[in-house]
Amino acid sequence: MSRPLLIVFLVFVIVFTSQFEWKQQFGEEIEPTPTVSLKDQYVSKRQDSVKEKIILSQERNIQKLNGQVRSLQEQLLQCKAENEVTNRSTFSLTEHLTEPEKQPMLDD
Repeated sequence: MSRPLLIVFLVFVIVFTSQFEWKQQFGEEIEPTPTVSLKDQYVSKRQDSVKEKIILSQERNIQKLNGQVRSLQEQLLQCKAENEVTNRSTFSLTEHLTEPEKQPMLDD
């Protein structure tokens, strides 16, 4: 009979001590210390300021990229215009070169 009594007693002690530890843990969670909350507030403000700086930096980078895109578009338009002028002059040169071929040769 002593073994079952001993087992019941051990189970009772384990249950009692575990409940006591749970009450301590929950009591600490319910009543946070003011220094922890001040620290959390400081960390939160710090994170917010870092996020703002990152956002501002990204906005500046986007503005720079938009400027570069506009510049590249202007360069592309200039290249297209120069290409059209070159094509026109090449076309007119080929017209002038083919005209003498159309005329019969007088030397023959």
